[in-house]
Amino acid sequence: MSTTSDPAVAPAAFTHFDAHGQAHMVDVSAKAVTHRIAVAEGSIRMLPATLELIAQGNAKKGDVIGIARIAAIQAAKRTSELIPLCHPLPLTRVAAEFEIDSTQPRIVCRVTAETLGPTGVEMEALTAVQIGLLTIYDMCKAVDRGMVIDGVRLIEKHGGKSGSFLARDAGSAERPA
Repeated sequence: MSTTSDPAVAPAAFTHFDAHGQAHMVDVSAKAVTHRIAVAEGSIRMLPATLELIAQGNAKKGDVIGIARIAAIQAAKRTSELIPLCHPLPLTRVAAEFEIDSTQPRIVCRVTAETLGPTGVEMEALTAVQIGLLTIYDMCKAVDRGMVIDGVRLIEKHGGKSGSFLARDAGSAERPA
């Protein structure tokens, strides 16, 4: 298991640049097709009253979390259209979970993306989290423009040549504000 966020570990070379320093799409044709999974999460902090409106289902625009879930799934499916050098992937599963945390007050979004393919699904999971949280912002901005999206990161990934990655504190949904 690797922890690439460790500053003591030397970074690998960037793969999206050719020998001349030009950006290019990485050739994955020689990579093995394996089951690949990525989990990402992030949160959106807001006023307690805003969180209460969402939790009670009384937001003016409707079911905020339900719509954010659909937006997250849709975003995962369209990631290669948004990130220029990202490969289009045949996703086999995308699950978006939202947890209301009234102690912070915030909503945590966690997305799991899966594929059978030659490259990972980290970008799909990360994109889905961002769009899910942005959808919450969009639906609630009329009552709380001060919401803050933060902590978006890869929690874990499995499959492929590089093996597994697990963030050091991935078992905890608690994040410092």
